[in-house]
Amino acid sequence: MQTTTPASGKAVANWLLLGVFMLIIQILLGGITRLTGSGLSITEWEVVTGTLPPLGAAQWLQEFDKYKATPQYLLLNSDFTLSDFKFIYFWEWFHRLWARVMGLVFAVGFLWFLVKGAFRKDMIKPLFVLFLLGALQGAVGWIMVASGLTGDAVYVKPTRLALHFILAMVLLCYTFWFALQLKVPPQERTAAPALRRFTWLVLGVLVVQLLFGALMAGHKAAPAAATWPLIQDSWIPPTAWKEQPLLLNFIENKLTVHFVHRNLALLLFVLVVLWYLRSARVTGSRLLQATRFLPLVLIVLQAGLGILSVLAALQIVPNRWGVFEWLAQLHQLGGMFLLLSLVWMLYLVRNRVPAAS
Repeated sequence: MQTTTPASGKAVANWLLLGVFMLIIQILLGGITRLTGSGLSITEWEVVTGTLPPLGAAQWLQEFDKYKATPQYLLLNSDFTLSDFKFIYFWEWFHRLWARVMGLVFAVGFLWFLVKGAFRKDMIKPLFVLFLLGALQGAVGWIMVASGLTGDAVYVKPTRLALHFILAMVLLCYTFWFALQLKVPPQERTAAPALRRFTWLVLGVLVVQLLFGALMAGHKAAPAAATWPLIQDSWIPPTAWKEQPLLLNFIENKLTVHFVHRNLALLLFVLVVLWYLRSARVTGSRLLQATRFLPLVLIVLQAGLGILSVLAALQIVPNRWGVFEWLAQLHQLGGMFLLLSLVWMLYLVRNRVPAAS
């Protein structure tokens, strides 16, 4: 294998950043699939033959008949016409197609850089981890869909949706971090151990918040308390602790999930403001100075979008795209950008500046 050059390292980084962009699109497509109730429209996982949608009337009727055997159709969408089915089928099919395209981009890029000798030895392990994370995400995605195809389920299980979403966030952050290692020069990383530890704290709270956001989506919990700042005329809804054992409320009780998600948002807002004030006292690199405002701006936007999404939840019309759905998608996009901004800050703020190679 040829010796890599700085230019080839940057090319690999750009390839990884293309993957970050494609992952963001894929996660947004997953949000559209969920909001339109499309996730259970394709009842089989066919890696190769499922690439093309039904191509004729007979194939469409065959797929529709498969959907008619699912609990979602029997219990929720029994009034669906073939046209309704084609709409939800499209979003699930496109979501899966985009995943296939991402896999192709990764495979072709990997082979191209391998032939060109662009990979250093220290890149092999992260690339292998990326492959494993991608494969795991695909497997969990199908397990999630399968959870809604049996019994009396009309949607996928919220816990499996949350796992699928969090794994997508892990894959997104890992790909972004890998790209930063190749693209950001060592002199742009600032030694600030205390700020780095605080960044880890904020990131930890955000990950928990994203988990509860996914549970909110899975339980469709926004309409359960479409008021702000109170939740059903109370700061702490009395039915938030009705499940036994108590911890079950944090998974199964939509009002508890709603309550936790709102209060974690408030905690996260305070933490990001404190992070910004602390970072302002650090004499950092050019990149840190120029971009440390990003988490603060994004948390303000996220808070506003979250409140507006809750207030718009009463306008939800089944199988129709409206104001709530737009706000929910923007809220999801904002959450990803906030997460990536904190990963960016974590990368720039080091315990010590590594020696230049």
